[in-house]
Amino acid sequence: RQMTRQAAERRGRWGETVAAWWLRLHGWRILAIRVKLRVGEVDLVAKRGGTVAFIEVKARRKKEDLDTAIDAWRLRRVAAAANALQPRYAANGEDIRIDVMLVAPFARPRHIPNAWHG
Repeated sequence: RQMTRQAAERRGRWGETVAAWWLRLHGWRILAIRVKLRVGEVDLVAKRGGTVAFIEVKARRKKEDLDTAIDAWRLRRVAAAANALQPRYAANGEDIRIDVMLVAPFARPRHIPNAWHG
């Protein structure tokens, strides 16, 4: 079933909100939401201790669909954006990494640290 652009956008925003709250509850500070650059986009930028994470959020209607929600192409774009954003968000020598958050209704959000090792 094809989803309208608006529905996809709403689900994406819902997923980002859920992911941001989950991260906050686990000690992360959200530095930015939806940072768009020519080379790519980062859904969330979060910091905890000496680590800055550039996070790709994937939201699906069904938990089962989360297993195939992320691919190398998308993570490469997040990595490219993270590279460009590093001076802005990790200027003090913080460790940086690319994480993924998988979100679906009635399921615990899944946080995958270091999802990309480009």
